[in-house]
Amino acid sequence: MRDLFEPLRLTHGPSMKNRFMLAPLTNCQSHDDGTLSDNEFHWLTLRAKGGFGLTMTCAAHVQAQGQGFPGQLGIFSDAHIEGLSRLAGAIKRENSLALAQLHHAGMRSPPGLIGTTPVCPSDNAETGARALGENEVEQLIEDFAAAAKRAERAGFDGVEIHGAHGYVLCEFLSAEINLRNDRYGGSLESRARIIFEIIDRIRERCRRDFILGLRLSPERFGLQLDDIRAVAQRVLHEGKIDFLDMSLWNVFKEPEEEARRGRSLLSYFTEIERGDVRLGAAGKIYGGADAQRCLDEGVDFVVVGRAAILHHDFPLKIKNDRKFVPVALPVTTAYLHQEGLSDAFVTYMRNWKGFVAEAAA
Repeated sequence: MRDLFEPLRLTHGPSMKNRFMLAPLTNCQSHDDGTLSDNEFHWLTLRAKGGFGLTMTCAAHVQAQGQGFPGQLGIFSDAHIEGLSRLAGAIKRENSLALAQLHHAGMRSPPGLIGTTPVCPSDNAETGARALGENEVEQLIEDFAAAAKRAERAGFDGVEIHGAHGYVLCEFLSAEINLRNDRYGGSLESRARIIFEIIDRIRERCRRDFILGLRLSPERFGLQLDDIRAVAQRVLHEGKIDFLDMSLWNVFKEPEEEARRGRSLLSYFTEIERGDVRLGAAGKIYGGADAQRCLDEGVDFVVVGRAAILHHDFPLKIKNDRKFVPVALPVTTAYLHQEGLSDAFVTYMRNWKGFVAEAAA
C-alpha cells in the first residue's frame, strides 16, 4: 500500500518528499505583461510552506497570443525570468519541487485580451479562431521548448506541458476540432505528433535532470476516451516524461461515454503499464480519505486544487489527521484572504458556484 507521505522518486531530478502536488490553478494575480506579482508569489510560496511535495505555477503562456485569462503568468519572454527566478528559489527553499506549467490557450484565447484573432489547429467558426499554418505549428513547438529552457534558467526543477481542457494541444488531439490534412492532422498519431515533438524538443534543450510532466484530460472538448488512453499508453511506454497528470474533474466518476461505463474513469489509466513514469490524478480530491483512496486505486501521487485553495497547508493537515476534510463551502472573502488569495483571485473564484459567500446586504 502506498503512503501519502512516502517520498516519490522521479527518473529525472530530485524526488518529491510526499505524494501531494499542487494543481496548476488559474488565479489572475500577475501583471498585464505576464511578469510575476507579489500576490502570486505569496499565494504559491504559501503552498510550498504548507507541505506540498511539488508546487506548480498556474498555466504560464508560451506565446503572447496564447494568453487565456487576465493576470496570467507569462513565460514567453526573457523579461519574465527575473520574477520566475524569485519564485522558483522561494519554493525550493521550502523543500518543495518547483515546476512551471507551459500553456497556450489556442481558440480559447479571448480576442479582446490578446488583441488579435485566436489560433487553432483548424478554422473554427464557433470561436472565430483561425487555423495555424504548418510553419506556425513548428514555431509553437519551438516556443514550448524555449519556455521550458526559460524555466530551467530561472531555477525551476522542471515543467509540465498542458495538453488538457480544450487548450491548443488538446485541440490538436480532438478529431472534431483538428481537421488538418498535413502531418499534424488526420490519424491519432498525426494529431498527437505536436505533443511528442514538444517532449522531444524539451528533452534535447534542457539538462538531463530536468523534470518533465504532461497533463491530459480524457473527456469533453471533442475528445474520445480511447484516443487519450492510447496517447497516455504511448507516452508512458516511451518513458521520456517523468509523470503523467490526468485531469478527470472527479477521480471517482465513471466515463461519460456510455460504452465505457461500469468502471471508474481512473481505472482506464491506472491499468496501463507505466514503467518508471509516475501517474497522478486530479479531480475533487477533497480530504485525506480521498487522497489515500486514489493511491490505493493505483496512482502514485494526487494533484490537489480546490482543497489547496481552502487550506494552504492541506498536506500538513492530513499528516496530522488522516481523515481531515476541508472547511465547508461557501467561505468568506476574509477567509480566502487569510489563505493567501488576493482580491483578484477571490473575484475569479466567484465564478465557481457556491465557493465564495455573498457579502451581507
